[in-house]
Amino acid sequence: MPTPPGPSGPTHRGSGPRVPRALRSLIPAVLILVWLAAAGIGGPYFGRVDEVSSNDRTAYLPDSAEATRAQALAGDFSGSDAIPAIIVITGEQELTEDQLGAITDATEALDDVDGVEGEISPPIPSEDGLAVQVFVPLDADADLGDLVPQLEEELSSDLPAGLTARVTGPAGFSADLGAAFAGIDGLLLGVALAAVLIILVIVYRSVLLPLIVLSTSMFALCAALLLIWHLAAADVLLLSGQTQGILFILVIGAATDYSLLYVARYRDELRRQQRKGAATVTALRGTVEPVLASGGTVIAGLLCLLLSDLKSNSTLGPVAAIGIVFAMLAALTLLPAILYVAGRVAFWPRHPVYDPSTSDVSSPVLDHGVWGRIATAVARRPRTIWMLTAIVLAVGCAGALQLKADGVPQSDLVIGSSSARDGQVALGEHFPAGAGSPVQVIVDEEDLQASTDLLLQDDGIDSVSVTAEDSPSGSAPVTADGVQAQGPPGSPAASPTVVDGRVLLQGTLTDAPDSAAAEQTVRDLRAALGHEGFTAIVGGETATALDTNDASAHDRALIIPVVLVVILLILMMLLRSVLAPIMLVATTVLSFGTALGVAALVFQHVFAFPGADPAVPLYGFVFLVALGIDYNIFLMTRVREEALHQGAREGVVRGLAVTGGVITSAGLVLAATFAALSVIPILFLVQIAFIVAFGVLLDTFVVRTLLVPALALDLGRAIWWPSRLSRRAPR
Repeated sequence: MPTPPGPSGPTHRGSGPRVPRALRSLIPAVLILVWLAAAGIGGPYFGRVDEVSSNDRTAYLPDSAEATRAQALAGDFSGSDAIPAIIVITGEQELTEDQLGAITDATEALDDVDGVEGEISPPIPSEDGLAVQVFVPLDADADLGDLVPQLEEELSSDLPAGLTARVTGPAGFSADLGAAFAGIDGLLLGVALAAVLIILVIVYRSVLLPLIVLSTSMFALCAALLLIWHLAAADVLLLSGQTQGILFILVIGAATDYSLLYVARYRDELRRQQRKGAATVTALRGTVEPVLASGGTVIAGLLCLLLSDLKSNSTLGPVAAIGIVFAMLAALTLLPAILYVAGRVAFWPRHPVYDPSTSDVSSPVLDHGVWGRIATAVARRPRTIWMLTAIVLAVGCAGALQLKADGVPQSDLVIGSSSARDGQVALGEHFPAGAGSPVQVIVDEEDLQASTDLLLQDDGIDSVSVTAEDSPSGSAPVTADGVQAQGPPGSPAASPTVVDGRVLLQGTLTDAPDSAAAEQTVRDLRAALGHEGFTAIVGGETATALDTNDASAHDRALIIPVVLVVILLILMMLLRSVLAPIMLVATTVLSFGTALGVAALVFQHVFAFPGADPAVPLYGFVFLVALGIDYNIFLMTRVREEALHQGAREGVVRGLAVTGGVITSAGLVLAATFAALSVIPILFLVQIAFIVAFGVLLDTFVVRTLLVPALALDLGRAIWWPSRLSRRAPR
């Protein structure tokens, strides 16, 4: 495999840096033992991530969000933080008295299920008589992924034949998400590691080396997870299933990529040097700079997410950055230690043979095989190549206009079958679609009736109730005539529950609570209440989704320009140039636009996805730009090194030829690891998997192979302006 970027030059026959005795024995052993201990302690935490993670979307909203403030106050009215489960029971014909009695008995029996907290409502029949709904409060700390299926199982065994029970509402959809994320520890890791192993076996044609590289990645992940778990337990970081999945993939992909760079350099040094200790020192010297530059760029891009209002975004930044730090540490400490101990045996059955005549700098470009021929071909007509490539990529960018990234219904977050989704459909067929997930409006007590009238005037609101202590159901209807009785005919009107001079109104939506129409109703209510001068706070499930989408869109508009500026400044310092970094960033953005455009067409016309979360373009941009710049760093640091000795034109040709193999292998590994995210049936992760995997392949085989080298060749020495390299001849 070609030598990766880094310092190189002719070495004396069989010579190399004199290696201290400690390095030949003590240091590698200590490093291996330290990493073994970290992996041994961190490994068991894979099964404990759910102890410190949450998929509650309200927990990730900023404290200033209206839905967040509403949720904090709503608990004062109910006296409980229970999560509502809506049980929808349907029959093929109008329900009989016997069936209604059996339903009552079956639902009352749920009170004995561990995790059911509070009073279960009586069955509420639909107007068509074909269905009933029951509200069951569930313990917020319970494992809903186990509890909700248990409720469905209990009902299916107790209900008469011909009746179907489904659990929907907030608890049902939370259970769906929990079940979908359940495969992260096992399925996701297994698929990702298997894909990487296959690629490494093909690349190295070795037995031991792929296992050594994979072990390096897993040790890095175990150590990172150990630290992140304790930070999350101390409430320093927030974790979700989404963040966990991205962390696993990012660490495995990055650690493997950095390991590929070191392995390639180490193998070449074993050909040039007889002593494995000297080869280790030289290989490390040639690998440290590009790995630190690459990892530092990714970390800087990820930490820009700290500017996000949405905590799911701001938390991902430091979590992923910690993962990248451990990926770099493992590739620069554990891997060299293991390969030092193993020596040439690690490459069995294709041992690197010591050949003192080897000189990477003086060898002809065509000696580098297919990448030497590609480099020579690009050098023949660079202007034609970069112009045609740029035109094709620009055409692909046009498809990005079709990406609908303004949010998706909660019922569409999970791909495949969903009992909660089926339950919501049944609920909408027999009841107001928003039943069970009402809009919560907290108003001053003196504004109760006026606020109620305003809500009832909105076509998106079917009915309004107020929290009431003396009502059997805990709430009482409110009409234009005032608070009504909730009990037998002749019962007195219920008294609203008042907390700090405020009351809690609940408006039943006419549309599904996760629909665009329901979100528009919330917007209209907020505007109308504010226009009337009421001190009102509007919350609930729909308001949470609305505020989440708005915060995500704000983050996207803020963070993308910041990431570009930060990465541009880092590249200017690294390459000591202005023009080269601008070119690299511009080509990477063009690559991202093409990946997003192709993804939009695939999502809409192939998979028929309902849309995308506003964070999808943001995550795709951060990962593709930060990771895509990595490969340009690997290429251009080597091009600059070669240009110092060979001249600008020959530097580009040799840089592409020498780095082609290792960077392409790294791109394939990263694309495969991100593609593994698609095994988790979560729409957001599947979309991120496609965008990043396709974008990495596009960047590897088109942008870094054709566009960047051709542009560099056409610009010549000017690309290194204003450094002295742009003005002087090679040494």
